Amino acid sequence: MSQWKTTTGTIATKPVEADSISTREGNKLPFIEANTKEVTMQYLKEECITPVFSKDNEVTISHSSFIETVWEAANKVFSNERIEEPAIRVSHVIKGRIPEAIHKPVNQLLESDKTIYFERMMFCFEIPTIYEDIAGNRLNLTIGGVRAYNHENLYSKKGVEKFKVFIGFKNLVCCNMCVSTDGYRSELKVMSTTELFNAVMRLFQEYNIAKHLYYMSAYKDTYMRESQFAQFLGRCRLYQFLPVDQKKKLPQMLMTDTQIGLVAKHITMMITLAPFWTAGKLACGMCTTY
Repeated sequence: MSQWKTTTGTIATKPVEADSISTREGNKLPFIEANTKEVTMQYLKEECITPVFSKDNEVTISHSSFIETVWEAANKVFSNERIEEPAIRVSHVIKGRIPEAIHKPVNQLLESDKTIYFERMMFCFEIPTIYEDIAGNRLNLTIGGVRAYNHENLYSKKGVEKFKVFIGFKNLVCCNMCVSTDGYRSELKVMSTTELFNAVMRLFQEYNIAKHLYYMSAYKDTYMRESQFAQFLGRCRLYQFLPVDQKKKLPQMLMTDTQIGLVAKHITMMITLAPFWTAGKLACGMCTTY
């Protein structure tokens, strides 16, 4: 069984205080960027308001609090490791005005009259001192999360809030949009940052690093021919149109037609640009992303 490695630099690592978190520069993590934009923790705290539940005016857990909570949990569980700063991306800006600017024409609004927050946010950070080399590819432990306010009913009283958190390894050579890590938790439902912290701690503690790496290393000698892969994609597209009784006999297809199309697009790019395509074979099982 493959064992994960840790490295310790000459300077002892200590848990980083949440207030000191800022966005990492360079070496961008493989987000699916689309219509998102990169922001800093400082921007989220100082420039963005936090929405509330309208019927009781109870505040929601802010994006920055979500990031800080996961960060603190990671520092507690991996206290002797070097944890990089989080990369943060947001989308779907929600604009508003302060009360004093309600009656101002748009062309007369000052920056100080405007309010904004982002409906959706995703972040991740690496722990490069926990890694494994598989077939010459360095895999660093990666932690992150996704949050979307459109999954909450902000027009009612305060209720549980939903967050997605993951922990796993990513391949630095080939990255895609699939979630394929044993540590991935599809949804955490909590009422406060304390509950969120405890749920994230349980997720990190239950994650079996050695087992995950063992399964990943077992796939390094697994190949799929071009014709087999094309047939696989074709059958994936046909799955949605099968009779219900036939679907029950098959594993559930969790990918949508859009996602299957993106897989085909990225594989085509790999064939063109990457050295994975040799002798009519496509290396698979070489990537784990989020």
